[in-house]
Amino acid sequence: MNALAGGGSFVSLPALMAVGLSPVAANASSSLALYPGGAVSTWVYREGLVPIAAVPLRWMAAVSAAGGLAGGILLLATPQALFVQALPWLLLLASLALAFGRGITARVHGWSGASGPAILGGQLVLGIYGGYFGGAVGIMMMAFWSLATREELKRLQGLRTLLVTAANTAAVILFALAGAVGWREVAILAPSAMVGGYLGALLGIRLSPALVRAATLALAFFVTAAFFIKAYG
Repeated sequence: MNALAGGGSFVSLPALMAVGLSPVAANASSSLALYPGGAVSTWVYREGLVPIAAVPLRWMAAVSAAGGLAGGILLLATPQALFVQALPWLLLLASLALAFGRGITARVHGWSGASGPAILGGQLVLGIYGGYFGGAVGIMMMAFWSLATREELKRLQGLRTLLVTAANTAAVILFALAGAVGWREVAILAPSAMVGGYLGALLGIRLSPALVRAATLALAFFVTAAFFIKAYG
């Protein structure tokens, strides 16, 4: 799913909860298990990394990492019962981002005068979301940049992977040090996710993009509905 259209956490999160991890531990473990794929993508894109709105890459990465750390701390401080209540809404937000984020980036062009502090402030908020939950955060970044700048977004795919990875790096280190990770489950899920990423890229060459998108969105909204029923039904 991540290789084809995004939204892999819609599978990994309920799967980890189904084998007995608490919601917070499942979310932390999912972030760690899916992390290697993003890090590999960042390495692949390394030659094409470009700044956005003249903001240095090191500042963008540092702010994203700080946000990821803050989001991770917030996740670990959230009581389990409260997180269970919030989780369906986070999934709904991610589902809407999957459904409409790419359309926004394709159609909307922002103002050319967005300041560096405004860009960094928005990136900090996205980093916090990435560390706390992270579903579809890469698409949200692209949508934010489309609204805030007139940058050619196709050039920013590498930056997206870098900043998502920066936020996730801070979060997963925190989760590991805090003992919030199910290591046995991660040991199974992480290499499987890497294989899935490779196979997904191969399928992406052959499958209809419209079919892949429809199937991904159907699964995302189905999982979201199931969590709403579980939390509030």
